[in-house]
This record gives sequence, structure tokens and C-alpha cells, in this order.
Amino acid sequence: MNNASTIARQYLAAWNEADGAARRNHVKQLFTPNARYVDPMMQGSGHEGIETLIAGAQHHFPGHRFELSGVPDGHNDVVRFSWTLRAPDGDSVAHGTDIAVVAGDGRLASVTGFLDKA
Repeated sequence: MNNASTIARQYLAAWNEADGAARRNHVKQLFTPNARYVDPMMQGSGHEGIETLIAGAQHHFPGHRFELSGVPDGHNDVVRFSWTLRAPDGDSVAHGTDIAVVAGDGRLASVTGFLDKA
């Protein structure tokens, strides 16, 4: 998959978007209407469910930012990428890897997150 990096960057941009209206727009553009997100700590589905998860993470980690770690890769309809969550002072507070399935329209149908450090 030649656009794994683009998908990963758009995904992290949605998680970093602090403005609620802009974040909802990111989610609608990035995820299919019935998309599902799951990791060891939370899960949600649909645009509203996923946007609520992102808003909750931002509330729990104010001022923190997700950054891409390494080089995303993919094949067929699957994208894999790693990320780091950084505190406002730059300290790393979490690392993980997400596996996303891309639907035929180019949006994400599902994301499964793995936490390497939390």
C-alpha cells in the first residue's frame, strides 16, 4: 500500500485535533460510518463513538500530542503504524502500534490498537 504514511498522518491528525467541530469532520472523512476502534482500554464504533473516544483521550491527557514513530507500512487493505503520545514538556507517556483496515472507498473500516507502554 503506497499511501500508508498518508493514512497514518491523517489518523493522528484526527487524534490531535482539539477543536470539536474540526475533529468530527476529520472523523467523518477518515472513517466509514460503521467503523470500529478497539484497544485494551477503550472501544467505540461509528463516527460518534470514535469521536467520543478521541475527545475522552484529549480530556484525560490535556495538551498531549500523538506523533508518528517509525515508518508506516501496509499491504492489501491493511496499514500498520506506531505512535508516541507526548506530554506538553515532550516526555513520552505512551507508545503503541495501530493496525487499520482500509475500506474500498479509502476510509478506515476498523482500527485495532496495541499499547506497548502506557
